[in-house]
Amino acid sequence: MPSISELKAELKRLNAEYAKIKDMPAEKRADFGKELNVKKQNIMQQIADAEAAAEDQEVFPLDITASRDINAETPVFLTADFGSKHPLMTELDRVIGIYQSMGFDIMESVQLDDEYHMFDSLNFAKGHPARDGYDTFRTEEGFIPPAHTSTMQNRVLKAHKYKLDEGGAIAVAVPGRTYRNEDVDATHEHTFYQCEGVYVSENCTLGNMLGILREFFEKYYGQKLNIKTQPGYFPFTEPSLEFLIEKPAALGGKGKGGDWLEMLGCGMIHPNVLKMAGIDPAKYRGFAWGGGIDRLVMLRYGLGDVRNFEAAKLDFLKEFTC
Repeated sequence: MPSISELKAELKRLNAEYAKIKDMPAEKRADFGKELNVKKQNIMQQIADAEAAAEDQEVFPLDITASRDINAETPVFLTADFGSKHPLMTELDRVIGIYQSMGFDIMESVQLDDEYHMFDSLNFAKGHPARDGYDTFRTEEGFIPPAHTSTMQNRVLKAHKYKLDEGGAIAVAVPGRTYRNEDVDATHEHTFYQCEGVYVSENCTLGNMLGILREFFEKYYGQKLNIKTQPGYFPFTEPSLEFLIEKPAALGGKGKGGDWLEMLGCGMIHPNVLKMAGIDPAKYRGFAWGGGIDRLVMLRYGLGDVRNFEAAKLDFLKEFTC
């Protein structure tokens, strides 16, 4: 019996045959289409039967309470006090701590979201190609594992709008896990962490934003950094910028200038985004930014493969035990 992968390959080949119908004489199209449909239904039934059979195979129990090094040639059982916090969680705490020290509230992102928060509330026009540019996953029910922490902006603005009414400012950092349907390699992962920043007041400027970002990166890396921006595009900010730091020698840079790293996207919050949250853009203005945590950590520790964070490789994780 063909394997599931072979059956799916045959189904893909069969689907391509449908394109021939339009070039056939009209009197032959119906019979050809019916024949293809019969073949397709047969293959789909074989795939369903094969998948059901695979699910029914014997499953051996696993003792999840037995902690051991699965990468060792012979099982090496580990004591309960050997473990440590995952490096991403350690560094995420560091990131949150820096923003809190700068007066930002923290609001964790969601793990599953909807079309409104992911796109509509962020000024993505209906049918705009940018909706497809994020390579989003979708559930069968139409929900979206968020592709960026910007999906929280509308919630942040609505939840903290009272601060504007009291004469204050909205200042919130939003850490969270994000997901994108893309090929995995040393610098790309389908699952990663981001941190969003949102600030709104009556008179804030891009200069304020750049000062906050410089302060954050200098605190995180513990050294003075040169920064620059270049034009970018995001439907939810106007103007939109990409924020770069000059990689210093202490972090593996050339130390002679010109070695720039793009760290995040940012810009002034689009008036339409403020309106969607019930905030008057004629009275208030704001800025926002969002960037990956994984890349911050890779640069801090000189790591070369982002896949190690999600691979559960004990040899890698042991390097961060304490």
